[in-house]
Amino acid sequence: MTPADFLTLMAGVTARIEGRPLDRGLEDHLNRTFPASGETFRSLVEACRQGVAGGWMCSQGDERRRFGRVVQAGPATHGFSVDVVELDDVAGPHHRHPNGEICLVMPLDGRATFDGHGAGWVVYGPGTAHRPTVAGGKARVLYLLPGGLIEFTKT
Repeated sequence: MTPADFLTLMAGVTARIEGRPLDRGLEDHLNRTFPASGETFRSLVEACRQGVAGGWMCSQGDERRRFGRVVQAGPATHGFSVDVVELDDVAGPHHRHPNGEICLVMPLDGRATFDGHGAGWVVYGPGTAHRPTVAGGKARVLYLLPGGLIEFTKT
């Protein structure tokens, strides 16, 4: 898996969500279209595993919180940036999603959850905020940001 291969894989996903509102309907659509038991989900999990092993993904941070932007927002990904974070039973920094956020939760430990969610997709609408929390073990979370926008806050 190379960064170019990963971009192609992500473009196939973002093409299916371009122009859709970031809401519960999109979350349901993603979990039906790309379920945790499906081929696309497995391909994304493996792509992230290889990217981390290759050192070009999750290259910043420490043992409990690794992160990094993998793809800048642009035409190839239909205006979405792609970031991947790996959290080990920890909460990340509080932030706000001006345009929303789409998360793909990939537990690395079977019991790990992200904001209370197991394997699958979670969508946060525009203007939402949270302190992303992985509990019960380690998980990777791939997240898409429309326009690449995120605002880190002090809360």
